[in-house]
Amino acid sequence: MLRFDIAPVCSNAYRFQAAVTLAVSAIYFFTPYKWVAVILMFGGLLRGFVSPHKCPSYKLFSAITKRVGVAKPVNAGAKMFADKLVAIMGTIMLVTWLMGSGIGSIPAVALMVFATIDLVSGFCAACWAYTMWYRVRGA
Repeated sequence: MLRFDIAPVCSNAYRFQAAVTLAVSAIYFFTPYKWVAVILMFGGLLRGFVSPHKCPSYKLFSAITKRVGVAKPVNAGAKMFADKLVAIMGTIMLVTWLMGSGIGSIPAVALMVFATIDLVSGFCAACWAYTMWYRVRGA
């Protein structure tokens, strides 16, 4: 479902956001600092469930891409769906760490893989899945 109630977002700013997701997931996976999952959880909640335009990191990255001249506006719906998935995975990572389980490494690896793909190629797997869902569903 296209989101016309929220202004378009910059896909290149979201590539910077993918770099942050990659870095935080790598810190979670490779170091003892598991608390960093809070960054993914709150960032995903803010961008995915409220509005990307209210997120400080998105504002910064959007300003940078606009200043450099590489802003590329896209509909916010698919990017917000991707952020909802980041929020869910960040929550899983945080809760499982607090419970003393290592299972949070699974979403951390998934985020590292998909964030790397997005960062390197610009292909957002969650955005693709979002679009395909609405095409198959016929909406």
